[in-house]
Amino acid sequence: MLNYTIRRLLSVIPVMLVVSIIVFLLVHLTPGNPAFIILGEDASPEAIAQLEEQLGLNEPLYIQFFDWLKQVITGDLGTSVYSAQPVTELIFANFGPTFSLMVLSLLFILIISIPIAILIVSLRKTILDPLFTNVSLLGVSVPEFWLAILLVLAFGVTFPVFPVAGYMPLADGFGAWLYHLLLPAFVLALVEIGIIARMLRDSMLDSVNQDYTKTARAKGVRERDVLMKHVFANALIPTTTVLGATVAGLLGGTVIIETLFTIPGIGQLLIDSIHRRDYPVIQGVVLFIAAIYVLVNLVVDLLYAFLDPRIRYD
Repeated sequence: MLNYTIRRLLSVIPVMLVVSIIVFLLVHLTPGNPAFIILGEDASPEAIAQLEEQLGLNEPLYIQFFDWLKQVITGDLGTSVYSAQPVTELIFANFGPTFSLMVLSLLFILIISIPIAILIVSLRKTILDPLFTNVSLLGVSVPEFWLAILLVLAFGVTFPVFPVAGYMPLADGFGAWLYHLLLPAFVLALVEIGIIARMLRDSMLDSVNQDYTKTARAKGVRERDVLMKHVFANALIPTTTVLGATVAGLLGGTVIIETLFTIPGIGQLLIDSIHRRDYPVIQGVVLFIAAIYVLVNLVVDLLYAFLDPRIRYD
């Protein structure tokens, strides 16, 4: 297990290097000049050139990249060219709302998708099974931004039940925090609920007529216990893989949802930085998201050994 964990951690290095190169090139080759945006349209060419020199934007791309990479290796993601704040401070200052949104969305996914999948498998010979298949496909096909707009119009305008903008930190009270995040978290979770429930249902159906389940039934074990102790337990491994990828989906979805609901998270920070051509912040946020994705996949791999004792990492 230790050797496997070390190998996986070492494999993160080339992945992050490739990500950093791609992000750096995409950001720097995008039209737009941070110095021009900072100084405004009335700035003279001399002032723009002077600011470019101060920010190091007049250097060749490969020199800018290696200078930035040396900072990243030491744990310094650079300084925002717009606010002159360290990128690390900006990320952690905005990560709280994003983390809250992700956790609440993940709770929605687990609380809703797992019982639905178990119910559908227990009623697999009824009309609910094909109905669930069609509904889950519809849920996966609905774009998040379109669903968010519909729910905002329904529960924020027509029936003003939930706020449609803003965020309250948990320190200001659990009720206010939950009240502001319920609607965006549900929108973010809805698409993933269909994916997880469908995956869990398919995995459970693969196990429901295996020899070990037939043996359990022959011993007089109740069908409910067969589903929970044998079928559900064996379906967790492939579902856990999809759940790990779901975290990446939630991170990507927060960019859209935070923009629509004006939540001051790292998704909103990324969008604002793109508008300002704030290169260090864009690169730092994308690297941070990539690092979380890689870490989550590592944790998922290590969880396999606990979910299935037959799995061993040699």
